[in-house]
Amino acid sequence: MTPAAAVVAAIVLTAVLVSTPARAVPAFADVRAAHAPSDLTLLDRHGEPLQVLRIDPGQRRLPWQPLEAMSPALLHAIVLSEDRRFWSHAGVDWSALAASAWANAWNTRTRGASTVTMQLAGLIDEDLARPEGGRGIGAKLGQIVVARRLESQWTKTQILEAYLNRVPLRGESVGVPAAAWTMFGKHPAGLDSAESALLAVLLRGPNATAATLKRRACELLGAMQQGCTGLAATVDAALARQPGPAPGPQWAPHWARQWWAAQPATRQASLRRQPAALRTTLDARAQRVARTALRQQLAELQGHSVHDGALVVLDNASGEVRAWVGSSGAMSDAGDVDFVLARRQPGSTIKPFVYALAFERGLLEPGTWLDDSPLQLPAGGDALYMPQNYDRGHKGLVTAATALASSLNVPTVRVAAMLGPEAIFDRLQASGLQLGQSAGFHGHALALGSAETRLIDLANAYRMLANGGLYRPLALPGPTPHSSGTARRVFAASTARQVTRILADPAARAPTFGFDSVLATRRSAAVKTGTSKDLRDNWCIGFDDRHTVAAWVGNAGGEPMHAVSGTSGAAPAWQQTLAWLQAQAPPGTAAGAMAVGTTTTLAGHRPPPGAVGRFGIEQPRHGSVIALDPEIPPASQRLAIAGAPARWQLSADDGRRIALGRGDRFSWPPQPGRWTLERRAADGAVLDRVRFEVRLPPVGGGRARR
Repeated sequence: MTPAAAVVAAIVLTAVLVSTPARAVPAFADVRAAHAPSDLTLLDRHGEPLQVLRIDPGQRRLPWQPLEAMSPALLHAIVLSEDRRFWSHAGVDWSALAASAWANAWNTRTRGASTVTMQLAGLIDEDLARPEGGRGIGAKLGQIVVARRLESQWTKTQILEAYLNRVPLRGESVGVPAAAWTMFGKHPAGLDSAESALLAVLLRGPNATAATLKRRACELLGAMQQGCTGLAATVDAALARQPGPAPGPQWAPHWARQWWAAQPATRQASLRRQPAALRTTLDARAQRVARTALRQQLAELQGHSVHDGALVVLDNASGEVRAWVGSSGAMSDAGDVDFVLARRQPGSTIKPFVYALAFERGLLEPGTWLDDSPLQLPAGGDALYMPQNYDRGHKGLVTAATALASSLNVPTVRVAAMLGPEAIFDRLQASGLQLGQSAGFHGHALALGSAETRLIDLANAYRMLANGGLYRPLALPGPTPHSSGTARRVFAASTARQVTRILADPAARAPTFGFDSVLATRRSAAVKTGTSKDLRDNWCIGFDDRHTVAAWVGNAGGEPMHAVSGTSGAAPAWQQTLAWLQAQAPPGTAAGAMAVGTTTTLAGHRPPPGAVGRFGIEQPRHGSVIALDPEIPPASQRLAIAGAPARWQLSADDGRRIALGRGDRFSWPPQPGRWTLERRAADGAVLDRVRFEVRLPPVGGGRARR
């Protein structure tokens, strides 16, 4: 230190000791604990990280990083650029301070003399923060005092670590970890010499031009005995890079935003002060499966002008959301739109509620014959409403079960005409669909899904059917617009069972979809597809005993899809997701069997050992009506009988008895009549029993005619 510098230092030190009051210095552990990242980590129901959510829009701060997690090149560049004597001074570089004071006295431009420790003092003490016009002598003296005390109570590594985590850099980035991620997409440990030099010179001029940063960074690299090759490209790429999400999982961005919006303002404020890792109801594995299934299906549909989709999984018992995929993400121009909450026309997915209402009012039974032939209904004035089936053909006489499961429009409109639009509208509202407009506005088309609703509401309405007709709101956090009201009975349990059996019956949907469609699942599941007017929306919604899965595909702007059917649109994503859910059932359970039940198990008898893992009588279902087709040779019409291994017997109401033998699967040529099918133990005790009917078609019936 020169004599002049020593004199200046003595004067400054004396002034500091005399005029500056004592300032308390926080402990290093307290400063680190008070560090609040700008992002919140949401966990799934098992504690697995699911989504990183930005909750502070003003600044980007990443979690605190220890010094050993930062690149040696970065530490070298920071110290060399900001405080060359950092490791040797006691908080104040008196030589630099004296030189700065002397230069300022002669109005000579020079760099400031604040050490890293002095800068840290201004970062942890608001009274010492640098104002826009610069610090006055009092603030400078206070900064020196706090820096000296920091050096006496903290280690050098703690000081440098806190500084690197707290120092503001370019734009919204606070701390080197945030700047490294924003500008390079890297953690601090992975920074090379050029990147480290750029961050170091940004400390001196966060808003400096690209040319200035390149010059300063090249000078610093020279001091580090490094070349400047490639530096210009590094600087240009870093300044042009668009900030992305924080590092961490990004599996459920739409759900996370809904979750955050549902939190009360007081809770949001508390989490911004000190974010934590919080659990949600989602299942991370189910979320990944659902997202992958949806994106794979949308990739398959790219040639059919389909770009958007959504999928949601609900737990039937609790109403909790297990998966929420709001969009196709980067595959869509509207990736930020949450289509789980978008209002769209549901098409034929409305039909189960129409038939349920007709069953409940005694207008129909599943075996009632309906006429699928051309229909004209008055639509006001001279206008006529002429509904058409999806294939533009007609099938003649069909049962109500076939009309529903095969999604025939014309018979559905006939049923709706008997009920009236007002009755249908009221029951759909009671199911939680929150339809717009009025019954009169939609008229007969209401039964075919002309009124817009949301995927989340439609999924919960199907969950109502899965729960035996009892509607319960979804278990979502905080006050939400997704579902409202208390538990209420919408349909009788017997009615919900009737509809569920029809939707789960492969034979009933075979006239339209065949037996080997994508709607077939490894275990019993009720399912319905739907397509809106002009092919603008395609849906597939269904449930087993544990989960309800709802999928939608279409276009954000409403453009029609090309050549997309009920099974080629949303159904594959639905099937893949439900198949995974059913495969997760613990060994030895009957997951996937409908909770509403299709067999009657008699009390007092235990299943034989071979029945473990099977669901009694699986086929035929209790209450089924099998119609023989006169156009198919009798030898080709066989009824599949299946279930857990046992002795099987058929008994007709007219006294006929047929012993099928012992086993788990039979093919029986059906005979007209009302039948009782029984599974029996070795001692003859009845284990399970179902009743069904085999009918001849009425005169004029028969197979589909196009």
